[in-house]
Amino acid sequence: MEVITDPAACPKPASGSVVTIGAYDGVHLGHRAVIAEVRRRAAEQGCVSAVVTFDRHPAFVVRPESAPKLLTDLDQRLELLASTGLDYCLVVHFDEQRSRESAEDFVTDVLSGCLTARVVVVGEDFHFGHRRRGNVELLKRMGAELGFGVDGLPLVRLPGLPDELSSTAIRVALARGDLPTAARMLGRSHEVRGVVEGDARRGATQLGFPTANVAVAPEIQLPAEGIYAGWYARPDGSRHKAAISFGRRPTFYEGAEPVLEAHLLDFQGDLYGELARVQFVSRLRAEERFASPEALVEQMTRDVEATRQALS
Repeated sequence: MEVITDPAACPKPASGSVVTIGAYDGVHLGHRAVIAEVRRRAAEQGCVSAVVTFDRHPAFVVRPESAPKLLTDLDQRLELLASTGLDYCLVVHFDEQRSRESAEDFVTDVLSGCLTARVVVVGEDFHFGHRRRGNVELLKRMGAELGFGVDGLPLVRLPGLPDELSSTAIRVALARGDLPTAARMLGRSHEVRGVVEGDARRGATQLGFPTANVAVAPEIQLPAEGIYAGWYARPDGSRHKAAISFGRRPTFYEGAEPVLEAHLLDFQGDLYGELARVQFVSRLRAEERFASPEALVEQMTRDVEATRQALS
């Protein structure tokens, strides 16, 4: 997939394109269903396939006080989009000026001008442009003038789940610690990324369980506070079973901010400063305050064994 970030580098494919548009946060199974239709239509019509997304979630600009937590940062989102087999990804810089752009100008400049759209595929509830005035009906009206068709697809539902598949529904599941539901909608385990920072080394020196303290960007969605079994992936491509804690460490602190820590099973080595990828697979228990460090160590020993079982 070719990623385009410079508006001056628009491909303007002579064959035309089949395009979808959206924040695509999480690139979940609903997103993948839309992209699959984009690729099917592109192959059918001899066009290239493309997605238009944004370098930041538009809500962070237009309503920062209520912007949602993100399931993926931009790099992870681009990796996931590339895995779908799309030909192009146009990353639009979203700022105050872009937020005031009319839906009509966006269609003319980006969809028609930059990507020579022949078909636009979006969810039936899709809105875009200044004050979200653009919708499927506007796309159809402009498509009749500019020479592209429009498919408005219904939202995907999964059997046994009450909610339509959406990034919002996944955030809700993660916030309540419901990893199975989140993973089912994502089509994979939820993953967060961050740099391993130095700490007081209490885990290694006092408890006998060294941990990597992973600094995750504050805008990224983490699961409910608690203890988890999961995987820790290193920059060299290796993956390690990990007992993961996300919480406030109440045995030692009061009122502390939550911290993400990963204890890598059967591993010895220096992790400081590296970019970690932490995947949450199974919730083991809620966070607790223990009467003594010794009691905490006993529980951590049980958590490590539960991690082995959960990941076996």
